[in-house]
Amino acid sequence: MKSHVKVLVVGGGAVGCGIALHLARAGWEVMLVERDELTAGSTWHAAGLLPLFNMGYATTHIHDYSVKLYAELEAQTGLNAGFTRCGNLRMAQTQDRMDEYMLYSATAETVGIEHQFLTPQQIKDRWPLVRTEDLKGALFHPTDGYINPADVTQAMAKGARMAGATIERKIQVNGYKWTGSEWIVTCEKLVEKGGNLVGSGETFEIRAEHVVTATGNHAQRTARLLGIKIPAIPVEHQYIVTEPDPALVQWRAAGNPEHPVLRDADAKWYVREERGGWILGPYERNAPARFLYDVPESFRADLFPLDLERIEEEYMSMIHRIPTSETVGLKDDYNGPICYTPDGNPLVGPAPGLRNMWLAEGFSFGITAAGGVGHYLTQMMVEGEAEIDMASLDPRRYGSWMTTEYGARKNEEAYEHVFILHHPDEEREACRPLRTSPAYDRQKTRGAQFGHVNGWERPNYYGPQDFDDHASRSFRRGGWWQYAKAEAEAIRNAAGLIDATAFAKHMVKGPGATAFLDWLTTNKLPKIGRINLTYALTDAGTTRTEYTIVRLAENDYYLVSAGAWAAYDGDNLVKSAEDFMAAGGNYVSIQDVTTQWGVFALAGPASRDILAGLIRDAQPETALSNKRFPWLSAKQIELGMVPVNAIRVAYTGELGWELHHPIEMQNHLFDRLIETGEPLGMKLVGARAQNWLRQEKSYRAFGTELGRDATPLEAGLDRFVDLSKDFRGKAAMEAKGIRSLCVTLLIDGPQDADPWGREGIFLDGQKVGRLTSGGYSVAFGKQIGMGYVRPDLAQPGTKLKVRMFRELWDAEVTEDSPYDPQNARIRVDG
Repeated sequence: MKSHVKVLVVGGGAVGCGIALHLARAGWEVMLVERDELTAGSTWHAAGLLPLFNMGYATTHIHDYSVKLYAELEAQTGLNAGFTRCGNLRMAQTQDRMDEYMLYSATAETVGIEHQFLTPQQIKDRWPLVRTEDLKGALFHPTDGYINPADVTQAMAKGARMAGATIERKIQVNGYKWTGSEWIVTCEKLVEKGGNLVGSGETFEIRAEHVVTATGNHAQRTARLLGIKIPAIPVEHQYIVTEPDPALVQWRAAGNPEHPVLRDADAKWYVREERGGWILGPYERNAPARFLYDVPESFRADLFPLDLERIEEEYMSMIHRIPTSETVGLKDDYNGPICYTPDGNPLVGPAPGLRNMWLAEGFSFGITAAGGVGHYLTQMMVEGEAEIDMASLDPRRYGSWMTTEYGARKNEEAYEHVFILHHPDEEREACRPLRTSPAYDRQKTRGAQFGHVNGWERPNYYGPQDFDDHASRSFRRGGWWQYAKAEAEAIRNAAGLIDATAFAKHMVKGPGATAFLDWLTTNKLPKIGRINLTYALTDAGTTRTEYTIVRLAENDYYLVSAGAWAAYDGDNLVKSAEDFMAAGGNYVSIQDVTTQWGVFALAGPASRDILAGLIRDAQPETALSNKRFPWLSAKQIELGMVPVNAIRVAYTGELGWELHHPIEMQNHLFDRLIETGEPLGMKLVGARAQNWLRQEKSYRAFGTELGRDATPLEAGLDRFVDLSKDFRGKAAMEAKGIRSLCVTLLIDGPQDADPWGREGIFLDGQKVGRLTSGGYSVAFGKQIGMGYVRPDLAQPGTKLKVRMFRELWDAEVTEDSPYDPQNARIRVDG
């Protein structure tokens, strides 16, 4: 057995074998170790479905790659992976569900996934065993189907061996130690004893430059060995197999094709053919999380007892949808653990706080994802970044505040939500509220309807006290739309107050701080008392993070970034500072101060007058003037009794300030701002109105326009990139050139809907780009969106089309910052 390898993959399920295959094909020396037999975890009892349907852009790419790979595996390896391409019919009982499919269609179209819409009659004509009179229609993927999980895993394992990988079974990892240049992985050989796997006492070490964990149900043990948190916890998933259905047997005997995988999303199940019968897989309520801390040593290829009462509703709905199934008996049943994460997306990428440790955990659709994850994770490891933005799957999207209880309850919710309508304005309720700013109760009393960002409660909008947010959700303009519109208009016409406490905030100090940030970021550093907007790049030259940097002193900086990415940004800052110091740079200190500072963003034409009523200054009449407090500067001021680090900047494009205050004084400041602001027309404003307003100014946002698949130059942010200096990722950025460009579009869309930022952009019927953000413009009275198009189409005035609800709508590329392009309103004096 090898003792030194380039990369060690831990875990021999479908995901681990997919990763080993691609790393080996990339030329890396790979060893994979599995504690039991390949496929012994969740892989063996998986139903093997390959659903292309996914509302996430990155995950859609991953699933698409997998399905294409699996179709080629036999030719590549000589092993038949058991791929049956029968199609996938996703039915809809309601118009709301059809709207969901149309929004998904926009994402699928941007990726290039073939799909069709069918009417109930078309369904009945093709598959007469399916009851259709209560359906609105369906979405059909002709290239979808199912595969044998064990066969596809073995095929990928053989492909990995053919490319030079080594695979060792019955090896348990018991420890990890980082030396500064490689991992020392302590292992033990396991042996069979009484039907269990037990330690043999034979221990050894494997040294690896990189480690990838794909440990499935054992993720909590992996987390404990690494000293980190991994919110991947299994949930019970049941499916049953029926005896042959005579009607189905007759249908197939007549030469008819196999039914597609049937999904009745509103009934929360999938069904497919199996040896003349049916497999029913429900996603029911109250499926419990299991193995919160450890998988028992005796649990191998085992199952849990079936709980038929829990799935009775789904079983009866299958009989309704396929009436001939009513008289068939049950042949087999399965109830096994499948890992989930709080948002249902897997954890793929660097482990927080660790070097050269990569996670591939939390796969609820591991068979579908295995090939694609291997492909894109290999790109991240070998080339510095994937060709698609993988940030939505990054393990560091969860901070250290996450607990076992949170993970278990949210994972149960994620399981239950597999088939629940995925409204773009969806806010899931489990484990909330958890992280709240002090003003939470005051905001709730005033009608705040909250979303959650990185665990924080953040107002989305303010409605009447008895307003039902859940009932208001829609794929079109929901019931909340009118309130967000009024909030946006208030900021444009008077003032609005936004709670931005969830912003990530880091202090960067020390004798090396200036040189460090100059190397880490693209823009010139601000002078003392000033701020700038800047970007940190990946090693591939794409955008890793956006920062607002406030320079407090010569080597003292306050960095503000997106609230959803606090742990992600903190991990990158710490690791980058270590790199800087290891290369000979002076000492740099990084401190996360997110929970120490609350933030209110006050914006609008009346914002200076509101602050003037609160500021305590020797010359209050000039304290907020352009001369004493210019745009893009920061000052320490006093508002009533509250010391405030005020930054003159506004994400909405109006005169405004961010008011960073000691979080323990937040309620006092909130009350004073309300007292002073409401008589001047100030409204409380939520995140949805702010999102619309920032698009009117063409302000890019990390996670939408800004991501790890595009450079700042492609994002149109040349003015924030100082090419006269050297910075991390510069050469790679320049080498990429301009493959596409970010633009702002004004859209003449449907009267009852706005784009969500997932839609395709077209010219002469051909896709030429995609939206990354969307919404409504109160300034222009129409839909607005931002996205990427071919460089030759980025000129203002270019006429394009945007696909919404399967129709093409007129759109026009505007100049950057179509609202107040000269920034006169932001700079106004007073």
